[in-house]
Amino acid sequence: MAKVVQLEHGEASTGSSPGINKGISILDFILRIVAVIGTLASAIAMGTTNETLPFFTQFIQFRAQYSDLPTFTFFVIANAIVSAYLILSLVPSIFHIVRSGARTGRIALVFFDSVSLALLTAGASAAAAIVYLAHKGNAKANWFAICQQFNSFCERISGALIGSFVGIVVFILLISMSTVAVSRR
Repeated sequence: MAKVVQLEHGEASTGSSPGINKGISILDFILRIVAVIGTLASAIAMGTTNETLPFFTQFIQFRAQYSDLPTFTFFVIANAIVSAYLILSLVPSIFHIVRSGARTGRIALVFFDSVSLALLTAGASAAAAIVYLAHKGNAKANWFAICQQFNSFCERISGALIGSFVGIVVFILLISMSTVAVSRR
């Protein structure tokens, strides 16, 4: 039963509005789909990134691919795991649309969303450091910027980062909305 609260001007208001909870649940579902698209696209873009450049002759070539760097491999694995979790989390999200008063499922989603946010942030942050070095290099460590030579490679890995960071922002919104929805009950 919803508690009735008397406002200053004499109107009565319920403490928990089912319309707002249903709206939060629908927004939760939509944001999960956006996060699936961002993280899955990031994993695919990074996982299929490679570029080969000829050097002097066609028999000697330089090749850059994501698997050359363990950080990019971790990035692909982290995004793939988070994408799989997000796809599985669509089922409870639909359940919350139907039954907007379900609290236990929402608390479980907050926990798993937080774990996924940590994993996604770790992968994206590590990859961002390598992408920065690929673009700018580091003269003190004698690491040369490779993006002048491997332009297509760098464009794809930078684009993959964008999708992953979109996923991070969406997770922050999901966790915030779910905690507000749980605290309203």
